Amino acid sequence: MKKSVAVLGLGKYGRSVAKSLYAIGEDVLVADKDERRIRDISSKVTSAVCADLENEDEVMALGLQNMDIVITAMGGNIAASIMAVSIAKEKGVPLVIAKSSSSRMATILQRVGADKIVDPEKEGGVRSARILASQSIHDYIELDDNLCLVELQPRNSWLGKSLIELDLRKKHNMNVAAIKEKGGNWRYINPSHKLTENNLLMVILEKKDIEKWK
Repeated sequence: MKKSVAVLGLGKYGRSVAKSLYAIGEDVLVADKDERRIRDISSKVTSAVCADLENEDEVMALGLQNMDIVITAMGGNIAASIMAVSIAKEKGVPLVIAKSSSSRMATILQRVGADKIVDPEKEGGVRSARILASQSIHDYIELDDNLCLVELQPRNSWLGKSLIELDLRKKHNMNVAAIKEKGGNWRYINPSHKLTENNLLMVILEKKDIEKWK
């Protein structure tokens, strides 16, 4: 089922997670006070709002109560992060994820209600290691403790075959979210499309299975 996700703060991490979530089919609302960042991302998300995330009234006006997930991506602004997390939990958001730039900040955000803390620098090391250790993986993003999103080069044995023929969900426990030609844009895949060597797949799989794709 499609989820509604709000990403508050459009630094490098916020932009990346917002565009990635939208690319796999989620409804994504983004907010930032920088008009240029809002303008640049507006075509890559469901809706983009210019808002001062340090202003309580403007955060309240975002309608966070309608979100399944809220991600606060203002790691360098603890005051705005605390307020956004607090408001999201007050509005009954089921899952609030907060970016932290230090262990102290992480502790504070957990105390005000954050369900999960992310540390992009630490996670970036894991991501780089996964990519460098594999000939098939072009990109790697952890979604939670169990699942990951992977940009995958099709195996040679898959070329010339469709998803219907390959039945990857049953045989490899993975879901294909999107496809693109190298250098092109992501799009939904037609199950009858025959894979070529120029294709890349965006797949969701369990972390425990990642070693199969080295």
